[in-house]
Amino acid sequence: MLFSVGAALLDACVLSVLRKEDAYGYMLTQTLKESIEISESTLYPVLRRLQKDECLSAYDVPWEGRNRRYYSITEKGEGMVSGYRDAWTDFRSRVDGLILGGAAS
Repeated sequence: MLFSVGAALLDACVLSVLRKEDAYGYMLTQTLKESIEISESTLYPVLRRLQKDECLSAYDVPWEGRNRRYYSITEKGEGMVSGYRDAWTDFRSRVDGLILGGAAS
């Protein structure tokens, strides 16, 4: 991918995916990889930070003799997603105006 994904955009993507359903790290990485370039080594610090910021909670589910850690969006995380959506709409409109020409819509 030509454009890099900054921390805020990565947070918005992670929270948006978790808004649909709880997920464990590998599953979340695979879902995100459908749209952006990301590795598990990049994702786990983001998950820890979002959990520390109380945007996510985590719980373990036994699976094949060990635990899988699932992440779930919190009420604070839901509020963050709403803010990110508004900011993204404005940002996308402005960049479209610059790159595609004409006035931003």
